[in-house]
Amino acid sequence: MLTKDGVLGRRQRLWNTIPSRFEWLLIADPRHVQYLSNFLVNPLSFSAGERAWLLLERSGKATLLGDNFTLRSRAMEPVVDDEVMIKWYDHQHSVINRDHALLEAAKQVADRLYGRVGAVEAEWLPLGAFEVLGLDHESHSIKREAGDGLPDKFPVDLGTTIRSLRRQKDADEIALLKQCMAAGDAGHAFAREFVATGRTELEIYLGVQQAALSAVGRTGLVYGDFRAATKETPKSGGLPTNYALQSGDMYILDYSVCLDGYRSDFTNTICVTDPTPEQQKLYDVVMAAQQAGEKTLRAGRPAKDVFAAVEAPIIEAGMKDRFGHHAGHGIGLAHPEPPVLVRDSTDTLLAGDVVTLEPGLYVPGVGGIRIEHNYLITETGYERLSQHVIALR
Repeated sequence: MLTKDGVLGRRQRLWNTIPSRFEWLLIADPRHVQYLSNFLVNPLSFSAGERAWLLLERSGKATLLGDNFTLRSRAMEPVVDDEVMIKWYDHQHSVINRDHALLEAAKQVADRLYGRVGAVEAEWLPLGAFEVLGLDHESHSIKREAGDGLPDKFPVDLGTTIRSLRRQKDADEIALLKQCMAAGDAGHAFAREFVATGRTELEIYLGVQQAALSAVGRTGLVYGDFRAATKETPKSGGLPTNYALQSGDMYILDYSVCLDGYRSDFTNTICVTDPTPEQQKLYDVVMAAQQAGEKTLRAGRPAKDVFAAVEAPIIEAGMKDRFGHHAGHGIGLAHPEPPVLVRDSTDTLLAGDVVTLEPGLYVPGVGGIRIEHNYLITETGYERLSQHVIALR
């Protein structure tokens, strides 16, 4: 879980980017509510998919807004000073429109916001909230003053500001990501022992899920690619089917374990039977590509340079046309998130980024392979966070 010190530190970093005339911020993206308060609706609860809003005031006060079922479906204890909880359901009366309960919570704090300059996460805030708060939804932008360094439409870009802050992970975020990695490692270890002719993709998924969550001793979400790469269909992805693995197949296990909203994302490809010389060649090339990419990882490195380094061994092997996706990407509260390691990327690696490297090759008549590790970017290089074995057998 996120810590109180981490939450308060992120709030201060956010306020440090906001001009002093702004006295309050209304956060609406559920990921950003969590990032700045540790409030997350338990994704395995009756209220999954519902949301709360977070009101931050420059004085330091933080207030959660929501209905009684949503606020009580918290995955962990939030770091807030107050909660405005609207009764939505009491097991005795019919329910109102649940969104209206959230608007009523906003209405109850509106009086103390009148006459004070604030900003809202407009991308996630419904029109009804603008009306409740008395905001002009047609001209809610606040023109930039000299020296602000902010976009002309700052209220619309509050979400962009927070997304930029999210890239550089704090200590509590990294600790949570390492839990996700440990769970992912356990699932990969299970798969290396379990994958065999006749096993279905679904059977492997269920086993991986159990191994991963058992390793961390808690519930979580497990998703990703649990699919066979056959000679006929060397590139496929998505959730598992009832397809039974056959001799010669290559099983791509590219999955994430999501705990408290944060996630891992790393990959191994397992040959169902002994690899053919052609399959071994694919492995050798992607391993060289990953190792070449690792040598470029450090703060200040343009993301396009990392892509070029990963692609170089693939080009040298004459397989450029068999590598059709990114060389990696950022992870954290979303998947993928910046920086994106692609040929035309304008991103630059920052200390605190958590990124993947995932070269892949997909050759009809041979099969498909993808491998992947996760890395914390530092000023001088990187720390590899994923520890799973990458091997064909």
